[in-house]
Amino acid sequence: MGNHLHLDVAITGATGLLGRPLVTSLRASGHRVRVLVRRREDVGTDAVFWDPQRREIDAAALEGIDAVVHLAGENIGEGRWTDERKKLIVQSRVDGTRLIASTIAGLSKKPRVMISASAIGAYGNRGDEWLDESSHLGSGFLADVVHAWEIAAHAARDADIRVVHPRTGIVLSKEGGALAKLLLPFRMGAGGRMGNGQQFMSWVTLQDTIRAFEFALTSESLVGPVNVVAPNPVTNAEFSETLGSVMHRPSLIAAPAFALKLALGEMAQPLLLDGARIRPKKLLEAGFRFLHPTLEDALRAIL
Repeated sequence: MGNHLHLDVAITGATGLLGRPLVTSLRASGHRVRVLVRRREDVGTDAVFWDPQRREIDAAALEGIDAVVHLAGENIGEGRWTDERKKLIVQSRVDGTRLIASTIAGLSKKPRVMISASAIGAYGNRGDEWLDESSHLGSGFLADVVHAWEIAAHAARDADIRVVHPRTGIVLSKEGGALAKLLLPFRMGAGGRMGNGQQFMSWVTLQDTIRAFEFALTSESLVGPVNVVAPNPVTNAEFSETLGSVMHRPSLIAAPAFALKLALGEMAQPLLLDGARIRPKKLLEAGFRFLHPTLEDALRAIL
């Protein structure tokens, strides 16, 4: 990639849970970061206009970039999955990915790499079967979303740009996502397993997620789907017990499946009650080292 030290990186979804710290970290390492923004008045030296819904993007402003990190997409955990919402979840991922992939494929000096966010929802509900990047995709709404989302980046791949799909697991952070929502019930002594607690949770800390994305930028051997999960997945019951013990709180109050479905509707099943036991095979083989490979150590570091 020429000079490994300083890359020129364009990022979509730069204000999200992962985007914000990734931008900070890349800039701290001396890389130039340009963020894609949706309001014309926000355009500046390091801000490039795009509007995925209208299929508009300032392609000329992307000439000369070395890499693209594409994170933008509707949050799957916000709001009930009405038909309208599900359509938005799919469209926000597919349209944005297709726009950015075809745009960079058409540049006269193409970037070397596109890191296009993906998710372990790809594998569906798989019990205690060990899965890695060579495992077949699962079924269900989330697996379908991920499949369409990854295919949408094909224009970049076909233009000989190295495309990486980081299939991110349950990202643990106090700032947002699943852990942030669980902290309150546990603080109040009302935490516990969900459903029967046997579903596997393939988790990863936010810090390791950011490190894995940065690692993928310069690791030429990484291509295609890459599982971004810690090497030690746990069952939901183990997760609840470990969180309770780190917080010095009981983890006795189980949330029965029917109550979760009542409260959250359709998304309760895939997001909370289904599970997959996933190994980060490609990352480990490429030499990536996790700062937080085990859950207790991870939760202590975060909390």
